[in-house]
Amino acid sequence: MDIRRLFLSVSLALAIGLQSACSSAPRSFAPLEPISLSEFSSQYFDEVLHAHVKDGLVNYPAIAQDDRLQLFIWQLDRFNPNMLPSRQHSLAFWINVYNAFAMKGIIDGYSPQTVWGRYRYFIGRDYYVGGRPVNLYSLEHDLLIPDFRDPRIHFAIVCASRSCPKLASGVYSPDRVDEQLDDSARIFINDPTKNRFDSIQKIAYLSKIFDWFEKDFVAHSGSLLKYVAQYVTDPKVARDLKTNRYRVEFVDYDWTLNGIAYARQLR
Repeated sequence: MDIRRLFLSVSLALAIGLQSACSSAPRSFAPLEPISLSEFSSQYFDEVLHAHVKDGLVNYPAIAQDDRLQLFIWQLDRFNPNMLPSRQHSLAFWINVYNAFAMKGIIDGYSPQTVWGRYRYFIGRDYYVGGRPVNLYSLEHDLLIPDFRDPRIHFAIVCASRSCPKLASGVYSPDRVDEQLDDSARIFINDPTKNRFDSIQKIAYLSKIFDWFEKDFVAHSGSLLKYVAQYVTDPKVARDLKTNRYRVEFVDYDWTLNGIAYARQLR
């Protein structure tokens, strides 16, 4: 997720230094053995998600033994995403790419559970799309967020941690991506392990995601609470949030793995 806010326990100078080391997301691609648009498919990744992700919990040991994740990742390196025909195709594609690489990082022994581990996991590990290197940080900050300008993306990409949104048990698809993003936002915001609303004290205990990316939510809806109110299922809470009657407290982020650990030495 947001590397700029991951290093709260280290100095500002170190945080700035880490950001300067980030690479930018590629805009042009040159796969060595290109496959056509008709040959590319997210089916392998969809099958992995259906088989090994249950209610957001990921079975990493099973995925490590399943060749389908690697087959999908090999396809990504051979595919030029600039061939995708629409914004919906591109949005679904890059969300799936992020989640596949986030999963691959865990399988390869990386982990975001420590400060150094987060640097290695988000910045220090390159993956390949269309023959070009990219890391998780640049995928999120240089491509997904600035290109698509949709705050719901924050609830769709998953950083392999318990406080992240739940990983869906299927891929995002171009024909349903808008509906899927709405579902992801609604599920995350109404998950009491992520966000809580004290209607007596009028306190909204919100995920740190809302702190790290507050400007995105404010730009969309005018205020953070008004954005949250769109998806809260309790009508009274939603009404009070819209009028900013709640004060906000951000809860600590749990970087514990979002599933069954894979017994491999962490990097």
